[in-house]
Amino acid sequence: MFGWGLSVLGRIAARGKLSILIYHQVLAEADPMRPSEPTAEVFDWQMALLARHFTPLSLDDALDGLKNGTLPANAVCVTFDDGYLNNLTVAQPILEKYRIPATVYVATAFSRGVNMWNDRVIHLFAEAQRDALNLGGEWVSLGGWPQRRQLAEHWLRQLKYLPVEQRLEQVRALYTDNTLAEQPPLMMTPEQVRTLSDKGIVIGAHTVNHPILKVLPAAQQQQEIQQSKTELEDWTGKEVRHFAYPNGVEGKDLDGDTMRHVQEAGFSTAVVTNWGTSDADTSPFALRRFTPWDRSAARFHLRLLRNQVFS
Repeated sequence: MFGWGLSVLGRIAARGKLSILIYHQVLAEADPMRPSEPTAEVFDWQMALLARHFTPLSLDDALDGLKNGTLPANAVCVTFDDGYLNNLTVAQPILEKYRIPATVYVATAFSRGVNMWNDRVIHLFAEAQRDALNLGGEWVSLGGWPQRRQLAEHWLRQLKYLPVEQRLEQVRALYTDNTLAEQPPLMMTPEQVRTLSDKGIVIGAHTVNHPILKVLPAAQQQQEIQQSKTELEDWTGKEVRHFAYPNGVEGKDLDGDTMRHVQEAGFSTAVVTNWGTSDADTSPFALRRFTPWDRSAARFHLRLLRNQVFS
């Protein structure tokens, strides 16, 4: 009864608004270094809730509804960033189970066997048997998982806005200084991206190297945007119409010039990570996203509804 009441409230108070959920991974088992990533069990009840109380749509159908004033009540889209293998092996069967469309945005450089720089940083702190790390010439003791996560977040913030090559060089130095082996590939190969596409998941572009686009010269932004589109179209044999800005905070990680480059590359939509909903007045190249982090169905439903109504 509680969920039904929230659904009715959403139909009345959030008319004409589109919620787009942002995910990255769906884990087979919980990872103490990634406590915010849902497990298969959590993602299953989340998708069951969406199927029961919302109207899951593809991005194309949602945008048509916004343009034509025909967006159904409680409209929601599901999206994933980066291109993790577990999008195919763990998330896709659950999406298929509940007949929920989804879009997966792939950063193409990491489909060739080298993990994303942020996952490589997190892996530094993930070996439970390692009790210290050489971090920039200083040996730092490692304690429990909260302290390890805090250290990882510090280094992620420190490296995020560096130029791509400088960022990667510092990550390589951290691995060399600690004689750490790389973990197995976490991302989909081109063949696996094709398989996911063939299963009905829409593939979108997320640049090649996942840079902060705003800090790049125009030509380099255009190259990152266009090359990712071209590669994914070659891999899937389908037109790639949707784009996600890396990191994705409007004004900080992208600006009007970046949006123009995406539009000129031939995309139809682009998503940011600013929280909120989108309506008929929202630019299709600045569609907002949001995902509740709650671990109970009632709180997840309520927070999603609050975002719909009050954003």
